[in-house]
Amino acid sequence: MKIILALFSVLVLSSFTSVEKTTPIPSPVEDVITFASFSLVNDTKEKVSIHTGSGFVSLNKGSKTSITCNTSKEVRWASKGKKGDVIFKITSDMCGKTLKLSKLM
Repeated sequence: MKIILALFSVLVLSSFTSVEKTTPIPSPVEDVITFASFSLVNDTKEKVSIHTGSGFVSLNKGSKTSITCNTSKEVRWASKGKKGDVIFKITSDMCGKTLKLSKLM
């Protein structure tokens, strides 16, 4: 009789507990945005000043700079903080490469 009473008690008490099935909440996916760039080498025989589309840069003979691959921008000559004529327009095929200024002029 004690066994039956114990089983009945367990059965009654277990009916008051709830079993919840939990599913893990997926973590939000983050978009990773990377900006590609290219290098521009001044292979001319003079110091030059250019506007990279985002700022002014002065390049000594043989020096190089990194420029963000923003295809809506143009690289221009610069003089005394003012933009000059267009040297070239940035294209997507330039990204990740090292380019020589003399080939783009």
